[in-house]
Amino acid sequence: MWSYILNQKADVVKPGDDEYFMRMALAEAQKAADRDEVPVGAVIVAGKIIISRAHNLTETLNDPTAHAEMQAITAAASYLGGKYLTDCTLYVTVEPCIMCAGALAWSQVSAIVYGAPDEKKGYTTTGVPILHPKTVVRSGVLAKECSLIMKKFFKKKRE
Repeated sequence: MWSYILNQKADVVKPGDDEYFMRMALAEAQKAADRDEVPVGAVIVAGKIIISRAHNLTETLNDPTAHAEMQAITAAASYLGGKYLTDCTLYVTVEPCIMCAGALAWSQVSAIVYGAPDEKKGYTTTGVPILHPKTVVRSGVLAKECSLIMKKFFKKKRE
């Protein structure tokens, strides 16, 4: 089951290149769309290495908790051999929901970088501080591309 979530060989990437990592998350989002899943993709980076890749699997697994972020957290924790993702950055195409933000808080992820905001179900809509207090958040990275893949998916669904 995890074979498409966690690479057996981690990819070495340039540090600090948010657009590069977000493009990797977008590639995961496209995998979700190809499976008729809501196209959200995520990667988790530790140092210079992508340690997990994931996309939504809620339909495939019949599991409402199988969001890209949750899958990525599980794979990264397995890779690291522990539950804490300190010194890791999550790149995700859409702002995490409240459930995922809670899991990210418990994982103590160091940073979250997301592309498009989720004005209906994003964690920021609560106005309550959900994330770990030391977690740094950057938003809007490749926001247009991240938003476009979602819009195309839902437009196709409505046709």
